[in-house]
Amino acid sequence: MRTPVAPVTIQRRDGGSVSSIDDIVVTEEPLEIRLGHGPELDRKEVRLSVTMRTPGHDEELALGFLFTEGIITDAAHVLRVAYCENVKKEERGNVVRAELHPSIDLDPAKWQRNFYTTSSCGVCGKSSIDAVRTQCTVPLGKAPKLDHSIITSLPDRMREAQTVFRHTGGIHAAALFNANGELLILREDVGRHNAVDKVIGALLVPRTNQQPTTNNHILLVSGRAGFELVQKCVMAGIPAMAAVGAPSSLAVQMAKDSGLLLIGFLRGDRFNVYSGEL
Repeated sequence: MRTPVAPVTIQRRDGGSVSSIDDIVVTEEPLEIRLGHGPELDRKEVRLSVTMRTPGHDEELALGFLFTEGIITDAAHVLRVAYCENVKKEERGNVVRAELHPSIDLDPAKWQRNFYTTSSCGVCGKSSIDAVRTQCTVPLGKAPKLDHSIITSLPDRMREAQTVFRHTGGIHAAALFNANGELLILREDVGRHNAVDKVIGALLVPRTNQQPTTNNHILLVSGRAGFELVQKCVMAGIPAMAAVGAPSSLAVQMAKDSGLLLIGFLRGDRFNVYSGEL
């Protein structure tokens, strides 16, 4: 069983003193996502993507990635996600295969946005935004009415629930809140994009024959709001997004084009609204 933290021995220097102590750091390992598709008697496999992630909630990560990239539009399109056993010993626990329903016609044209090798950043440009708009199947509802006090309280509420960050200080988080500021889902990962996919995947896991319910919710991310995170938020139909850090120009453009409420630099009692209205 792979864990989200790993033990290390470090030298701690404090002024002129040096001591050797045991410490822990966040785990970072590759996860390969494979797809099984086709008729029951003629299944084929596609090696879809490799991402550097923190082990844990790998099923959610795979489902969220497939959904936000437009490969699936419903949780029922995936029969199961399981770790691959027929792999090298060092790959055990780091390769998953998502089995698509035999009725799903895998369309390579949906991959035109390209799956970046590490999933660390989105493919930028007008073609990327157009591709997201074309693939998006979840209506983006009206952003919830959020009081100033609720918005400014979200980072502290998220940080209180970040257990891995509390012990390592080296991990990102994504959290889904309702309009009352109640924490619904929180996931941590060394990759901010993975944390978001895990949140969206968590919405998909317990449901069948329906899309994730995201109306009246706001997604908070612990770092900056890059294009790839805004893209995932829009694809999931989440109408509002806030970031502790800054948004990028393409993220702001994507938010405005999609009608997403986008908040950045959410720190203390202050924040900026880059798209939409409160």
